[in-house]
Amino acid sequence: MIELVILGLLLLFAVIVLMRTVRIVPQQTALIIERLGRYHSTLEGGIHFLVPFVDKVRANIDLREQVVSFPPQPVITSDNLVVNIDTVIYYSVIDAKSAVYEIANFIQGIEQLTVTTLRNVIGSLDLEQTLTSRDQINAQLRGVLDEATGKWGIRVNRVELKAIDPPMSIQESMEKQMKAERERRAQILNAEGVKQSNILTAEGEKQSQILRAEGSAQARVLEAQGQARAIQQVFDAIHRGKPTQKLLAYQYLQVLPQIARGDSNKMWIIPSELTDALKGIGGALGRGEGGGGFDDGDSDEWEPSEDLSTPFDETMLVDPAQALAEARDQAGEAQREAKDHATPPARQQPPLTPPADAVPPRTPAEQPAPPAQPAQPADTTPPRES
Repeated sequence: MIELVILGLLLLFAVIVLMRTVRIVPQQTALIIERLGRYHSTLEGGIHFLVPFVDKVRANIDLREQVVSFPPQPVITSDNLVVNIDTVIYYSVIDAKSAVYEIANFIQGIEQLTVTTLRNVIGSLDLEQTLTSRDQINAQLRGVLDEATGKWGIRVNRVELKAIDPPMSIQESMEKQMKAERERRAQILNAEGVKQSNILTAEGEKQSQILRAEGSAQARVLEAQGQARAIQQVFDAIHRGKPTQKLLAYQYLQVLPQIARGDSNKMWIIPSELTDALKGIGGALGRGEGGGGFDDGDSDEWEPSEDLSTPFDETMLVDPAQALAEARDQAGEAQREAKDHATPPARQQPPLTPPADAVPPRTPAEQPAPPAQPAQPADTTPPRES
């Protein structure tokens, strides 16, 4: 029984000696070994053998990049405002021996060094510069920390300001200022939109008035040309009919009742030509009853001259389709100019439609034919009686 106990104790002792002798170090890890209380070596990744009960592991250092976040620190700016700043430090241990023996707690040392450096940097900046100069502050902090922690075996890779919190009163003032700025921009954009809308509306009214004027002008031209042709045809028909003085006097008498017609006519004057007309009619009646009549030399029929050209011969109809096309081209050009002056580019102006009173373009089959020259009547005047 005693032998079994002794054998168990020997096995336990052998296990303890084996554990103290063989050490397996993970990758990116360093072990600080002390022999009899003094620094002996630094073990890196791999398997290592120690002297049991002589060598001792002092510290286990992680060589990977570490991230540490410090609580908010009150800092006073150059314009006497207190802001709370959160910082984040990215560091890595490059010398495990220095990190263990040069400083008792390098994390606490980095934190205090960050606070003092941050107050020094922020103290030379006002609030606006503090809020807009994060890159500059980060670079200054990293330079100072990297230089100070170099002797500790620490390398500071990056320094970031996680949050900058000004006082609540300053935050409310900044929010009001931002709100006022956004309202100002909104009013400017609204005014620009109203301006562009008024411009486009005015351009549309302008083009509409231009089209109405073009249509009215074409209508008046067509009406005048139609009246001119009607007058010319009536004039030619009268000359081809060879009217006599008696017929003209009769027509004159038929117009007289129309002159006297009207409720407001209290008095009307008989023209002097009425006596001549009555004289002609009386002579015609007398010659019809008694077989004789007066002949004052005006009984000859009037012969129209061979040249019946009038100022209306050169009147040519303007093509309405061509006139409307020119008006639409001018309207399109003015519309393009209005779009060039407009600011929101994505916005398109609807196409302009011609007004209801505009003259529609005629097809070639509906184009009026040119006026035909009146044929010269044959000389059918009877010989005068001697």
